[in-house]
Amino acid sequence: MCKKIFSLFLLVVCGFADAQEFELGNVTKAELEEKSHPLEPGAEAAILYEVGKTWMDFNENDGFSLITEVDVRIKIYSTEGYDWANKSIPFYIGNNPKERVEFSRAVTYNLVDGKIEKTKLKSDGEFLTSLNKFWSERKIAMPNVKEGSIVEFRYAIKSPYLSTFPTWNFQNSIPVNYSKYITRIPEFYVYNPNMRGYFNPRRDVAKVLKNYQFTSKIRNDGLVSSTSFEQGKIEYNEIITTYICEKLPAMKEENYVNNIKNYTASIEHELAMTKFPNSAQKNLSLSWDDVVKNIYDSADFGDELKKTGYFESDLNELLAGANSQSERVAVVFNYVKNKMNWNNMVGYSCDSGVKQAYKTKTGNVAEINLMLTAMLRHAGLKANPVLVSTRANGISIFPNRTAFNYVIAAIEIDNDVILLDATDQYSIPNILPVRVLNWNGRLIRSNGTSASVDLEPKSNSKDIVNILASIDTQGKVTGKIREQHFDYKAFVHRASYNNLAKDNYLEKLEKEYSGIEIGDYESLNNKDLTKPIVENYSFQHNSISELIGDKIYFSPMLHFTEKENPFKEDKREYPVDFVFPQQFKYTFTITIPDNYVIESIPTPISIQMQENISSFKYNIVNAGKQVQVNVSLDINYSSIPADYYETLKNFYKTMIEKQNEKVVLRKV
Repeated sequence: MCKKIFSLFLLVVCGFADAQEFELGNVTKAELEEKSHPLEPGAEAAILYEVGKTWMDFNENDGFSLITEVDVRIKIYSTEGYDWANKSIPFYIGNNPKERVEFSRAVTYNLVDGKIEKTKLKSDGEFLTSLNKFWSERKIAMPNVKEGSIVEFRYAIKSPYLSTFPTWNFQNSIPVNYSKYITRIPEFYVYNPNMRGYFNPRRDVAKVLKNYQFTSKIRNDGLVSSTSFEQGKIEYNEIITTYICEKLPAMKEENYVNNIKNYTASIEHELAMTKFPNSAQKNLSLSWDDVVKNIYDSADFGDELKKTGYFESDLNELLAGANSQSERVAVVFNYVKNKMNWNNMVGYSCDSGVKQAYKTKTGNVAEINLMLTAMLRHAGLKANPVLVSTRANGISIFPNRTAFNYVIAAIEIDNDVILLDATDQYSIPNILPVRVLNWNGRLIRSNGTSASVDLEPKSNSKDIVNILASIDTQGKVTGKIREQHFDYKAFVHRASYNNLAKDNYLEKLEKEYSGIEIGDYESLNNKDLTKPIVENYSFQHNSISELIGDKIYFSPMLHFTEKENPFKEDKREYPVDFVFPQQFKYTFTITIPDNYVIESIPTPISIQMQENISSFKYNIVNAGKQVQVNVSLDINYSSIPADYYETLKNFYKTMIEKQNEKVVLRKV
């Protein structure tokens, strides 16, 4: 279980209907009359069909370019599905030539008085937005969308970049009735198709003979120079591969999921080999060592690491009194964190470069963390960069050039690895921003070797809560609370609430614990990252207890009682992601009102999942005029494989049932 071998590969073969063809414009009355999806009646919308094809277009001046064309038809069942009538496509503009995106044949269909009404997209429904210096986005917003509408459109992406195809998602967050993807690839190019998810498309392969004609310019040198033109033709095989899936269920977001796209049925193509006529075969298939070497050798990565002159005098002055390794780590790390401002741009390549970033005090992830690495090396530490794929970028299963989109720093000390990220003001050594906690990274050493680095935390981050409370004869609960948040719990708290006004934070807290009123609030160590966050406050709550006759009923965990099991699905195909191991410890001392006695209390319980995945201990004592409760919950792994889902679900069910059992007080 500890090895995190997640089953991301294909398990179920999709159904297939032969001779099933779709064309834009052939919307039927039956499709428009459909009130709900036949397999998922609660669906807000459904993709009736999505047919895409990617092929290579040849131009004598530019060579091959990659064209992807997609036809889509979507049924809107409810107002919640209106967003599916909009479509946006990002495209790369960072270099010349740029990618291009075009929409066409965009129409909304409605059934009006028994007749099909068509509304075409006009120019005011199409938008072009610049996202940043590298990316733009073209978007359409379909007109006249209502419950029951059908929208369809075509979009085309033209790209000069042949290394990867656009990812094709057979599955989506709404049901997909039919999905077909066709690739047409000249034999000069060989791509690796990498599949994810739990549905295996039917795959058909064909080969056709193609040719392209070209004109050669010939220079004739003689008494009089002249130029002649000669026509030529090259024949080649084109490999046509068709992938088809149908009746795919909606890919639903569930609680505790890392990134749903890791488990969505999809296919990616990456260039593995080129074999042109009269040229040597070029193998582009990569190992992880190939990937990191290519990155390290690039000018905007490895060369930037070698630059030190811009910071040396500043840093030498700061390091003058730092003798131990830990002192030097702290000096360098805090200096970079305090000096630099992250511009929210990810990536492992520098944009303006470390020198310019240092000067302006602003940089992207690579500029800040490569700068940090170089400074740590200058301070005499064994520091190297670590390539990372963020949680938003997904888990990279296969070695490829787009596997990583982030870089952090690592220090190797006494057979231990300390991980650092200076882009976040609240990070400390080995407490990284949550976006980085994604399976494994790749450490690159200056000698060209590399090693896998486990990014998932191993120790439990703690919440420790102490409650002193009393109940009056009307069932009102008042008391004082002290909460302590450690490690990642402290990091998340600081990142979420440090920049929030006190009144706004208390408003959120009172909303979370519905019915509570909070006073005398203080928070300690918000800025001192070496200490846990401490919160002290008083509270009163009027709706925790229930008065029935001469008895008072209440849950001894008060407003900290969990009400619902977060795991509701009967089956789960992908891991449960808790982000980091966690421990919750609660101590309650609750004084009962005069003229009341404790009639009954819940029985103690201690349960544990196999392989020490999680444990729950609940101990309660009748101490005369007080109820004393000690509760602990330990989740000992960041991620729990789907094989344990049923056990985990039952574990939570038992735990929540116990938390909701009542103490009964009787009037005397």
